[in-house]
Amino acid sequence: MKKRRLLFALSLVLLVLLSACGGKQPAPEPESATKRETVALTVWGAEEDEALLREIFASFQARYAGEADFQFTYKPQSESNCKDVLLGDLEKGADVFAFADDQVAALAAAGGLDPIGDPATVRGASLSAAVDAASVEGTLYAYPLTADNGYFLYYNKAYFTQEDIQSLERMLEAAAQAEKLVAMDWSSAWYVYAFFGNTGLEVGLNPDGLTNYCTWNGTDGPIRGVDVAQSMLNIAASPAFASMTDTQFMDGVRDGTVVAGISGVWNAVAVEEVWGRDYGAAKLPSYSCRGQQVQMASFSGCKLIGVNAYSSHPEWAARLAEWITSEENQRLRFQMRGQGPANAAAAASPEVQASPAIAALLAQSEFSQLQRVGGKFWDPVAAFAGNMAAGDPGGTPLQAQLDRLVEGVTAR
Repeated sequence: MKKRRLLFALSLVLLVLLSACGGKQPAPEPESATKRETVALTVWGAEEDEALLREIFASFQARYAGEADFQFTYKPQSESNCKDVLLGDLEKGADVFAFADDQVAALAAAGGLDPIGDPATVRGASLSAAVDAASVEGTLYAYPLTADNGYFLYYNKAYFTQEDIQSLERMLEAAAQAEKLVAMDWSSAWYVYAFFGNTGLEVGLNPDGLTNYCTWNGTDGPIRGVDVAQSMLNIAASPAFASMTDTQFMDGVRDGTVVAGISGVWNAVAVEEVWGRDYGAAKLPSYSCRGQQVQMASFSGCKLIGVNAYSSHPEWAARLAEWITSEENQRLRFQMRGQGPANAAAAASPEVQASPAIAALLAQSEFSQLQRVGGKFWDPVAAFAGNMAAGDPGGTPLQAQLDRLVEGVTAR
């Protein structure tokens, strides 16, 4: 009897519990658990990098797929004038952007860049020269991307011997005989530095970090400014010389009219695809100036990735910058674009070390200078060189043209 009463009591309790559970709706999950953040990031990069960056965006999205929904907007933007465009409106600028290292000080001073959050990790993974290029007074402000922002000679081995490529004049003679062209961009002051850099004539940044000093109009010394100008006129007079932009150079390589040219590693893959076994790369040649051979110089530098201090998603923007500059993606950049890594492990890889373009850049580095000039440098030099490329049609005395160049470069 007691046993039956006990069973009956337990049954009642169980019914009450089941009834309570059946009538209660499950508690809703917190909104944060059901609705992920949407992260919209705008990225600026070189036009030629679009395919590479799209691939990097996809891998980033896969890596962080469970943490946020990403919307990437890619916009082509020249790395050489990224600073000017960005500082025009920081709040509407890209969240993440590629730029040349000579702009880092101005971007940091204007508040466009904040110091990197984890500098020790970036320093430990990168080449020391690239870290220096990304720093201002010892503080790291950007992520090193490449350590190859310089230029050297591309040449087609079917038209030139190893002896030919030692002298620009000899190259022009060989190209003229074949009715082909040797290209160099004289509309860009960046390349025009090649003629002045190893002459004793100087240009550089003053201690104020904004204005320039320049002695390219010098009248003393073993080589004067007018000597360099006359050499440029002599080169321009060759039927085999052509002042071409980088895009025009590549067009000429593809259509067979250009058999040599001065450019950087960003064109290595494309040039090799066209020339195949005849693809060659070397340090810049010498040129004839005032009765002597002068080794052509070059500017050098790095490409960097910056994070806009005004980004609406600064943490995600920093993560994307880290991802773009990771060892894996710098290796991918070398494979797809032929650009030399700033990441130490990627730079030491056998495939990078075996690259003719990288070897040429290293050979040219002995005659290069880190690009450190203010904004007033570019236009006066380009205007002067453009007139030289055209054969100086106005006939203005060369000294007067150089004096005007220096006045513009050193203007305050």
